[in-house]
Amino acid sequence: MDSTDVIYNGLKDAGINFIVSVPCANLKKLLNLVEEDDEIKHIPVTREEEGFGICVGAYMGGMKPAILMQNSGLGNSVNVLASLNKLYNFPILMIISHRGTFGESVYGQIPMSKATTKILDSLDITYHKVENPNESQDTVKKAWKLASISEEPIALLFDIKYWSRSVDDEKI
Repeated sequence: MDSTDVIYNGLKDAGINFIVSVPCANLKKLLNLVEEDDEIKHIPVTREEEGFGICVGAYMGGMKPAILMQNSGLGNSVNVLASLNKLYNFPILMIISHRGTFGESVYGQIPMSKATTKILDSLDITYHKVENPNESQDTVKKAWKLASISEEPIALLFDIKYWSRSVDDEKI
């Protein structure tokens, strides 16, 4: 089982049944798993802020929403997170591919990487950097529970190294 399978299993364990997504190379396998799952309604979107609005509607309709996105889209989503999700207490689980971290091959990803946690801090959004696939399944489940109890967005950040790991990998 690889690191992506563990995230997917965590989403299933949490009961997440509605996911919006914006493509990212690191999320490709996860997006395929979600798309093939008949128990999860998957809506690909063109922009992250659009996805947050759709997730709020899904939550109001009784669904358990998550967004799969790259951290570069976080900057696009500041207003909707502050003026919709945070202001009106709508939970959402954010699975974020944290591009631009150590080992990144695309130089253009680095500036947003440096800003990611600062943006989350400025919005007072709880986040956790997930490094160990052996713990990530439970972390995903706990993050959704916290989002639903607190009625706020919760972000999980998965850096470049995470995606190349597997469960019980000795390098972890």
